[in-house]
Amino acid sequence: MNDEPKKFANWRREMVERQIIARGVTDPLVTDAMNRVPRHLFVSEALVDSAYGDFPLPIGEGQTISQPYIIAEMTQCLELQGTERVLEIGTGSGYQAAVLSRIVYKVYTIERNNTLFLQTRKLFDRLKYHNIVTRYSDGTQGWQEESPFDAIIVTAGGNQVPPPLVDQLAVGGCLVMPVGGQLTQDLIKLKKTESGVETTNLGGCRFVKLIGQHGWSQ
Repeated sequence: MNDEPKKFANWRREMVERQIIARGVTDPLVTDAMNRVPRHLFVSEALVDSAYGDFPLPIGEGQTISQPYIIAEMTQCLELQGTERVLEIGTGSGYQAAVLSRIVYKVYTIERNNTLFLQTRKLFDRLKYHNIVTRYSDGTQGWQEESPFDAIIVTAGGNQVPPPLVDQLAVGGCLVMPVGGQLTQDLIKLKKTESGVETTNLGGCRFVKLIGQHGWSQ
């Protein structure tokens, strides 16, 4: 990134200051990560000049890269300290996993679309994000072999939190996911305790559908 045009670093700084910190996301681990990850590399060449805008963008295959603020808010809600193993459901463009990778020990991310899976794996390798482990699978079933996870983030909306994900979340860990209908959802934060789960509704949002065994049908 040292040889990237200066404008991108400026756009990142403005994005973090105006879209993220100004709206209350102040965790320095989150803001630093979003200042470091080159968001413009996670969109098509035609959309590079819009990459740092305050809105989602299409990435092909009927999927989107989420609005920067939403990514920052969801990441902050995971209450990360820097040593965690985090599971992401829905790799998509790879941007959310990239942000997480600049904060935590290891990121495990699952994508059900093979085209996106292959594209993001190549991009992670190109950027030398070697602490991201990818899998082509149904994310609603989680990643049992690598569980439990210290935090789980779901980047698509389902009508429920998939039970396997709750099972695979470590006690003390947080799970963040959009839950609701196919068009609009509420962002839900679930914290697992020794006695069960505590759930907080963080407000309305809009994500693409979570498809899989424990999500919506195709």
